[in-house]
Amino acid sequence: MESSDNKAWYVIQAKPRNEFAARDNLERQGYSTYLPVVSQPRRRNNRRIYITEPLFPRYLFIQLNKSTDNWSPIRSTIGVSKLVSFGFVPAKMPDELISMLQERENTDGLHEITTEFKSGEKIRIEDGPMTGYEGVFLAQTSKERVIVLLEILGRESRIKVSPDLLSKVS
Repeated sequence: MESSDNKAWYVIQAKPRNEFAARDNLERQGYSTYLPVVSQPRRRNNRRIYITEPLFPRYLFIQLNKSTDNWSPIRSTIGVSKLVSFGFVPAKMPDELISMLQERENTDGLHEITTEFKSGEKIRIEDGPMTGYEGVFLAQTSKERVIVLLEILGRESRIKVSPDLLSKVS
């Protein structure tokens, strides 16, 4: 579905780990792009850090007018692998989908993905004085605390911890 100014959203496939470079280089050429991003927790040197990465790895969106925009520089842009097509027809995204993605961003422009633990699921504490202990997830009391059941000194003990300190045990 094209908007009233005859522009539509299309899908760009970026080279591996080059989504930000592709976006920046396309925007430098005057194209309108959208790269939804998420902040993901990662462990580095026994510390939890947050990395901003694409919501859809290797993909971003570009808004183009089929009749007036020059499409030829896109495929040779640094960071771009190709314009996604089905046969010879570029893959068009509904404006409503792009709008929905943009509406779900927080004030920092990030999509929030929460890792929800289910009651009874095995977990491991990854940081703090209880690092390495494995237990069972019981319940979430608030956004900042969860209740975990651990076996300590032969007894089952309930403790409250931050969900940021937990990981699922496979």
